[in-house]
Amino acid sequence: MQLNFNNLNQIWSYVLTETLKRLGLECAVICPGSRSTPLTVAFAQQIPHIAAMPILDERSAAFFALGRAKATGKPVVLVCTSGTAGANFYPAVIEAKESRVPLLILTTDRPAELRNCHSGQTIDQVKLYGNYPNWQGELATPSPNLEMLAYLRQTVIYAWERCQFPNFGPVHLNIPFRDPLAPVPDGTNVTLDVSDFFSAVASSPVAITNYQLPVIKCQKGIIIAGVAQTQLSEQYCRAIARLSQSLQWPVLAEGLSPVRNYADLNPYLISTYDIILRNEKLAKELTPEMVIQIGEMPTSKELRNWLINTKSERLIIDNCDQNLDSLHGKTRHLRISVTEISSELEIEKLAENEYLQKWCKIEKQVRKNIDDYLQNLEELIESKVAWLISQILPPETPLFIANSMPVRDVEFFWKPNNLRIKPYFNRGANGIDGTLSTALGIAHQQQSSILLTGDLSLLHDTNGFLISDKFIGHLTIILINNNGGGIFEMLPIAKFNPPFEEFFATPQNIDFCQLCATYNVQYQLITAWEELQDHLKQLPKTGIRVLEVKTNRKIDVIWRRENLQMFAKIGYPTS
Repeated sequence: MQLNFNNLNQIWSYVLTETLKRLGLECAVICPGSRSTPLTVAFAQQIPHIAAMPILDERSAAFFALGRAKATGKPVVLVCTSGTAGANFYPAVIEAKESRVPLLILTTDRPAELRNCHSGQTIDQVKLYGNYPNWQGELATPSPNLEMLAYLRQTVIYAWERCQFPNFGPVHLNIPFRDPLAPVPDGTNVTLDVSDFFSAVASSPVAITNYQLPVIKCQKGIIIAGVAQTQLSEQYCRAIARLSQSLQWPVLAEGLSPVRNYADLNPYLISTYDIILRNEKLAKELTPEMVIQIGEMPTSKELRNWLINTKSERLIIDNCDQNLDSLHGKTRHLRISVTEISSELEIEKLAENEYLQKWCKIEKQVRKNIDDYLQNLEELIESKVAWLISQILPPETPLFIANSMPVRDVEFFWKPNNLRIKPYFNRGANGIDGTLSTALGIAHQQQSSILLTGDLSLLHDTNGFLISDKFIGHLTIILINNNGGGIFEMLPIAKFNPPFEEFFATPQNIDFCQLCATYNVQYQLITAWEELQDHLKQLPKTGIRVLEVKTNRKIDVIWRRENLQMFAKIGYPTS
């Protein structure tokens, strides 16, 4: 098939978008602007092969794209005009780097002759994101000859690959365009043999290098199932279960790990380790000789401090090339996926041992302490939200967990279940920015989804509601409103007021019912746990709704300080 082009920017943008389509691109998020006109038109012409979504706010757009990439495990393209537009992508680029999410950022720009001369809407966009991209470059100014079109095709292929290898992450291409930007005849006359030109462009899997596996003989060992965002949750959980049962080691499963949602696969699952380790006597008795860490270290500060103090030998299993040893201990990094390694580890025949039995016995008691207490608690305490929804969400529900206190309450209280819930999060840089937009990106074209968030995280990204007209699917936002930053109540600065309340807690006193009405979002105030349960038993299929749970920030922090210690007491009265 041959195509004829009468506009230079049009053929340049066609080659770029057609190459991405053949590589497997499924979604492009487009922010409005003039300089990006050629790319916008080209992506619009690729519909329905590529889902092109227009989103007004660049920061929201970037986090929405981040959410789509998290949900699909595939690169998502971001397009914007010149000037400060691309700067608004920066927080999401940082998160994509730190949490290894594949994003391909296309910032359009003025040509070289219009830079550094005060031409409008022009800034220095080369290396705009510093060292955060996996790779970055600037394309040549469009040229009609086949050699330059071939250069463009191969550069796009390389950029696509670098989004995914050796690690997932962001790639930035800066793309200059001269006028005319609209697809009007400009004297160009180029015929492209499409079949021949794109014949070698195809999606291909990325290979992983295998490493020699160690021999493990230790009996007093633990497996830490850390932060894991994976599209292969069941395979991941089965691999950890095989490893655990072969070694006869307990699995300390992070609340953000899918392992807690596949409890039937693992008989040695430990979910209360953060609380257990607050008991100094138990923490000392449970000191391991060796630790296998799967993925990144969990959120738990108690666990981190315990591992620092025990100085155990540690093996990290993760197929990235980054340094995942934030504790700087006696660590080896086995750069391979646990799904590949679990059946190949050379293990001496190990029987169930006293160390494992002790972990399981303590887990059973502490879990009972927590469950009995929260089951009978009628007061609206924010910590109970995570515990409750871990048992009542519909199976396989995608759940985005916001940073600050929600992620910690999930770590403390998320109860193991067999619901196959799919947890998502932004724990690369741990920021609150882009919370709503990321959740919408995850929920888009999936089954009905949930966002668990605090009030400040939601308010920080209310422009995300502007996506609602293009959003396909349903998102229920469980809003824990304690009127401020509850996470700061846990810090020493909370004892100093002023300036604590005004400068750290920063209460906003927002009426969320009115806010939702502004964006035509459904709203419901939750006044009892039974109401929350009723609203979550069967999720709607379309739209966005907010379920607001109002709590008292000062009471919540006192409750945690008292009960996190008490739950760890063996024989603790639960009535």
